[in-house]
Amino acid sequence: MSVDLNCIRAAHERIRAYIHHTSVLTSSRLNMASGASLFFKCENFQKIGAFKARGATNAVFSLNDATAHQGVATHSSGNHGAAVARAAKLRGILSHIVMPSNSAKVKVRAVESYGAQIVFCEPTEEAREAACVDVIKKTGATLIHSFENEDVMAGQGTAAVELLEDIADLDLVMCPVGGGGLLSGTAVAVKSMRPRIKVIAVEPANVDDAAQSFRAGRLIQTEKKFTIADGLRTNVGAPNFALIQRYVDDIVTVSEEAIVSAMRTIWETMKIIVEPSAAVAYAVIIERKIDITSKRVGIILTGGNVDLDALPWNL
Repeated sequence: MSVDLNCIRAAHERIRAYIHHTSVLTSSRLNMASGASLFFKCENFQKIGAFKARGATNAVFSLNDATAHQGVATHSSGNHGAAVARAAKLRGILSHIVMPSNSAKVKVRAVESYGAQIVFCEPTEEAREAACVDVIKKTGATLIHSFENEDVMAGQGTAAVELLEDIADLDLVMCPVGGGGLLSGTAVAVKSMRPRIKVIAVEPANVDDAAQSFRAGRLIQTEKKFTIADGLRTNVGAPNFALIQRYVDDIVTVSEEAIVSAMRTIWETMKIIVEPSAAVAYAVIIERKIDITSKRVGIILTGGNVDLDALPWNL
């Protein structure tokens, strides 16, 4: 199976009863500041507070009964772990979530609230993967990878389907890129439904493997420096990159300062909570990295799970 619009539409039917059809908000102040018409797809209002509920729910409910009975497992610093735990609880099966020991408390509490078995590990990608392999070996659970899973990608693409069905005549759709699950699903949905719409991905300049890979035409893995947008520190997956190369028009990077500024601007102007990873697409507009003058721009606000004890403008 390869991810296409049929898969994404089937995913939408499968998960519709378990997710929110999230709102699209606008702001005349932000439109005026940008010189464009901005349409914010608010996945911060989604179940578990992030778009990850879509892909995880589709993947868990796509399993046959015998496989599902063995449970599911994943490694995640937060939103995907909570999404898998919630989907497993809805299906009545066990979930095992491997989390780095330094995960935000708000995200650990969310995973715990869905009855998942949490395994803590050292905060490195190698430790996460090793701990997850160990859990799967012991339990027989099925891995629900946060982005290198076609059912997950298809589920994430349902946000773009809703956006295009709700808002006519968009010129551009922008979303963040980390591992590429959301971006690959979004790009397939947008280009299949409205081929003339440009798909622009955004990532922090400190973790710019997707932008480097896109320019080079091959996967480049980078050592991850600090970024406040911790949900985007992951290197892009190989199956995701294949779809990105085919369907994405450009990948742009933004500074840490712009991410914080974008996050604060959205909080203050729109009166909604978004996490740093969700603010990167608006950060492009703040830094004027692309020309959107007089354009109709869809922006996927990916989530709103923030540690309120560590807000970036109070540090």
